[in-house]
Amino acid sequence: MIILGIETSCDETGVALCSDFKILSSFTKTQSIHQQYGGVVPEIASREHEKYLPSITKKVLEDANKSFKDIDAIAVTNGPGLMGSLLSGISFAKGISQALNIPIIPINHLEAHLNSVFIEHAELEAPFINLLVSGGHTQLWLVKNMFEYELLGETLDDACGEAFDKGAKKMNLNYPGGPEIEKIAKNGDMNLINFPRPMINDNTFNFSFSGLKTALINCVNDNKYSYEDIAASYQEAIVDTLISKFEKAMNQYSANSGIICGGVAANKRLRYKLDKLDQKIIYPSMKYCTDNADMIAFLALHKVNNNKIDFDKDFSAYSRGMIV
Repeated sequence: MIILGIETSCDETGVALCSDFKILSSFTKTQSIHQQYGGVVPEIASREHEKYLPSITKKVLEDANKSFKDIDAIAVTNGPGLMGSLLSGISFAKGISQALNIPIIPINHLEAHLNSVFIEHAELEAPFINLLVSGGHTQLWLVKNMFEYELLGETLDDACGEAFDKGAKKMNLNYPGGPEIEKIAKNGDMNLINFPRPMINDNTFNFSFSGLKTALINCVNDNKYSYEDIAASYQEAIVDTLISKFEKAMNQYSANSGIICGGVAANKRLRYKLDKLDQKIIYPSMKYCTDNADMIAFLALHKVNNNKIDFDKDFSAYSRGMIV
């Protein structure tokens, strides 16, 4: 069975082909147009998806030496995410479904992230702890098997990726903020400024980054430290907070391994400190950390194989929500 996957939950336009649980071809277009605005502009994002989806789909089919008639089903992200972006992808996918008279499969974006590690690590044994860290989400999950998950904790306000983005914007750095802060942090003193580590000592697995973000804003306004020192100390506070909760979950649930996914998983300081833990840590490849259609098509194929879907074409997008 060949499934075409479509991912448009935010500002990455992704298309992929999956067959026999292997990715035949894929392509992800990151919308660089948002850099000039310092963040994702929803209306522009949806228009960019509409502009690029046809050409990217054509490229992915050509790269796999396939045509539309070879597709058996189509899978598309229907939430959570930006409504306009999601609807762009869903409309495109439903058009293909109707034109080819093939099934369409709605996929939860978060569930796809949790299972993306299986693309490269089919041998991975549950249970494992998954730290999902991105611009929109900061969550700790206990993955019991491919279709059974328990949310242990999440951010009560800003996601850590959002904290990076807003911190970078305050320091007049480019978007996305995480890589920019990481870049200048290399020349700063991570121990110079004692930024707070929010909720690090409480008994839950929840996170909070709004207070840390406010502390950075006040620090920049005080004009006492260089941006390099602020960035290094700010990054260290975020990383320490993530690792504290992650390690606590790993120990409490006796997990076989820990998985880090989402865009923030690319942060080298986070990876360095995680590798110091006495735990088995697995990182998906960089292309599977950020939003991609590979994980959408891959999970859809597993759902078909395990009779986890009903092929109902009457579905819509949702901006918020957990795995259902």
